[in-house]
Amino acid sequence: MMKKIQKDKILIIGGGFAGRGIAAEISSKGILGEVAAFVDDDAAKIGTTIEGIPVYGPLSTIKEIQTRTKADEAIIAIPRATKEQLRRIYSALKQSDIERIRILPGVSQIIEGEAHLIQTREIKVQDLLARKPIRLNLKESLTYLRGKRVLITGAGGSIGSELARQLLYGGAERLYLFDHSENNVYEINKELTILQEEGVGGAATIVPIVGELQDKYFIKFIINRLKADVIFHCAAYKHVPMGEANPVEAVKNNVFGTKNIIEAAQEAHVSRFVFISTDKAVEPKSIYGASKLIAEELVLSSNKGETDFMVVRFGNVLASRGSIVPLFTRQILKGGPVTITHEKVKRFFMTIPEAASLVLKTGGVGKGGNLYILEMGEPVLIKDLAEQMIRFYGFVPQKEIKLTYIGLRPGEKLTERLWTDDDTVIKTEYPGIIQLKNRSRLNGQLDSLLKELHQVCFLSKDEPNTHYRNRRFLRASLKKIIKTIPMIDNEPEI
Repeated sequence: MMKKIQKDKILIIGGGFAGRGIAAEISSKGILGEVAAFVDDDAAKIGTTIEGIPVYGPLSTIKEIQTRTKADEAIIAIPRATKEQLRRIYSALKQSDIERIRILPGVSQIIEGEAHLIQTREIKVQDLLARKPIRLNLKESLTYLRGKRVLITGAGGSIGSELARQLLYGGAERLYLFDHSENNVYEINKELTILQEEGVGGAATIVPIVGELQDKYFIKFIINRLKADVIFHCAAYKHVPMGEANPVEAVKNNVFGTKNIIEAAQEAHVSRFVFISTDKAVEPKSIYGASKLIAEELVLSSNKGETDFMVVRFGNVLASRGSIVPLFTRQILKGGPVTITHEKVKRFFMTIPEAASLVLKTGGVGKGGNLYILEMGEPVLIKDLAEQMIRFYGFVPQKEIKLTYIGLRPGEKLTERLWTDDDTVIKTEYPGIIQLKNRSRLNGQLDSLLKELHQVCFLSKDEPNTHYRNRRFLRASLKKIIKTIPMIDNEPEI
């Protein structure tokens, strides 16, 4: 006789539409577990039942509720919860010895539509760290994409993949996922396919594409073939230390790769082109920042024909690949120390879903030839961020997990800025979106700079080239126009 499988008992935190939707899905599928109870703060719900499931509360009594239900896991299904509420709920759940805690991320498409179990995931430290995000009506923001073909470059990256998730709700006809990494394309394509199978989003045809931005002829061919209406250009080499170690490749990819896709978009009569930039392009000290500043100028100077070219600039996003949140997590879980470059270093931070939602909004309301900045709030002291993360994992900063200061790395600053003193910024009518006026330009020397950089990045059969892969020449060329770029005495030529 077959032994009956023991189903997990689940507490659903929140008895609103999201919690009810998830409970109904768990009940309909049977094998996923059994909802033991809802937990809610609403006095009108406490003591009642929802579809036969009891509602207990308030949230502050989770520990007592767990004594009664003996649940194996909890799902936090309150998309509008503030970070303070989430911290309190998480703390109460941890003290109740619940083995597994999942969360329904509070992104805009969940607020507007039905919640699905497939959208839940293990709670992460970044869910408790960020400021309160700006709420957008995503379906309204994406009206300009309905029935259109949308291409995302760097679709497997942090911002690109989140754009893809949210674009499922846009009613696009086709969603092209372009990345140079086969694994990245595979992962985001598989994820979106599963979401669609579970009833999340619309019926857009998803097309995975593996390719290189640096392959000029392929880019022209594929953009013309796809007939995309809108391009979100997210692809870039983005890590400051890696850019300093590989400056020629950073420029080749970020500058000339962007030039390739701009020219292809113009030839294919793409309607809108949205370029994703960074605060590190402001008075850059790094090769990465310089490459993004040049790419910004390339995009905005191309706004002369049928395509509306625009730039969206913002700071760090929490938990992007290779960022400090995953690094700190690894360091904490191995017992420390947590390494920080400098005691006073600060950075802007925003959640990936909020940044993606604002990028999509800007793509619809923005005008060609303009540079937009996402409001990032106040910069965060990295030391404070590290200490919050240490506490999240149940340790005491400096006592159980040490903080170690290792010094700023080449190309890094103590603080970043989103615009210069010479720039003028104006608020738009759209929350979270600022327009930059009177931008600092490259003093009209974009074309001459590109010519010098081209000699470093590419070999020519027709002209003698003594500067190919010469790092010193590349840095000197940048320094002539971008004064904030430092020269390095001991930098090798190649």
